[in-house]
Amino acid sequence: MKGLIGRKLGMTQMYNEKGELVPVTLVEAGPCYVTQLKTVEADGYSAIQVGFEQVKAKRLTKGELGHLRKSSAPALHYLREFRVRPDDSYQQGQVLDAGLFSVGERVDVTGTSKGRGFAGGVKRHGFHGGPKTHGQSDRHRAPGAIGSTTTPGRVLKGMRMAGHMGAERVTTSGLEVVLVDRERNVIGVRGSVPGATNGLVVIKEARKQ
Repeated sequence: MKGLIGRKLGMTQMYNEKGELVPVTLVEAGPCYVTQLKTVEADGYSAIQVGFEQVKAKRLTKGELGHLRKSSAPALHYLREFRVRPDDSYQQGQVLDAGLFSVGERVDVTGTSKGRGFAGGVKRHGFHGGPKTHGQSDRHRAPGAIGSTTTPGRVLKGMRMAGHMGAERVTTSGLEVVLVDRERNVIGVRGSVPGATNGLVVIKEARKQ
C-alpha cells in the first residue's frame, strides 16, 4: 500500500473534463525519504518507514540522527510507517514524490481535525435542545435526560454528552486525485481533507477501491 506524508496547503476549485466546477484540496506531498525497510523475515511483516520535512540536525536527538544516518537521509521531522506487499521494490534512502500517485486514483487522507475545545451537546452531537415554550427558559440547549431510574440506575458508558470536541485523528476515504504536480510536489484531491491549513496529513492508496 503506497503512501506519502504531506501538509495541507488549503482549498481551491477547478473544472473537470465534464465542465463541472469541483472543490479541490491541495496537499504538499513530499519529498519523502524511505528511512527503513521492514521484512517478514526480520520483523514479521512488510512495511517501509517514510520520513518527511527536513529540519536542522540540532532539532533531533542523537538516536534519531543515528537511525536516519543508516539510510543516508537528512534530518527529518516526521516518520510514518506504511504497510507494503513483500514483492514491492523499495530501496532504503529512496526519495518518493507526488509522482507516486496519478490522476484518477482513489486515496484515503488521514489528518488531525480542528480542535473546538469544550463543546455542548448541540454543537458536538447535533442535539435539538429542549422546547422554547411552557416555561422552559433555560433548557434550550440542554441535553435532557441521560439515564433511567432503578434499572440500570446509572449512566451507560458512551452516553453522548458535552465534552472536548475535535483534535482527533480523522480519515476521509475514497477521495479522487484530480491534480499531480511533480515539480512542486503538490497533489490535489477532490473534496475536503481533515485538519487546518498547514496541518500534517498522510495520503494512502484507498483501501476500498
